Amino acid sequence: MRYAEVKRTTAETDISLSLLLNGSGKSTTDTGCGFLDHMLTLLASHGRFDLNVTCKGDTQVDYHHTVEDIGICLGRAFSEALGDKRGIHRYGDTILPMDEALILTAVDFSGRSYLGFDMNIPTEKVGDFDTELVEEFWLGFVRQAKCSLHIRMLAGKNSHHIIEGAFKSAARSLKEAVAIDEAFKNEIPSTKGVL
Repeated sequence: MRYAEVKRTTAETDISLSLLLNGSGKSTTDTGCGFLDHMLTLLASHGRFDLNVTCKGDTQVDYHHTVEDIGICLGRAFSEALGDKRGIHRYGDTILPMDEALILTAVDFSGRSYLGFDMNIPTEKVGDFDTELVEEFWLGFVRQAKCSLHIRMLAGKNSHHIIEGAFKSAARSLKEAVAIDEAFKNEIPSTKGVL
């Protein structure tokens, strides 16, 4: 079924998240951060994942703990839903235009965590969202998903377009990487026999 439920409670956040990899792109998000809700909705829609997220966080301080911890939970959900990764494509990549922005993403579900983040976001905020938190989200994600993810801005001037393009592009790369390769559906995609 490739499904996972993750619950995480700390002194800073209380998160419930469910993820269905073989979904239709449906999502419900209630994180206390409108911009993050929008990005998670895009991620689900463009990845064709079914995603439900609720978070009660210390947003009266800022959005840092909420954003990072949801990234952690989403990464853990990917890892649990993939299991031993038998039959997946493993790799995915996308170049996505978002108006004047052009974003490249590439992912490898290698079992090793790495984030290559080369984004020159021109403003410190989009609305009340600190744009530096985009990197924190993806750092939390890769550490728990145990994947290598590269996100690179090739062009762009509008911070909203750049970030939105990054989430859409990452979603499409993730969708490709976790898809089942029917020709190899009973194999682990590694010469080591394990990922």
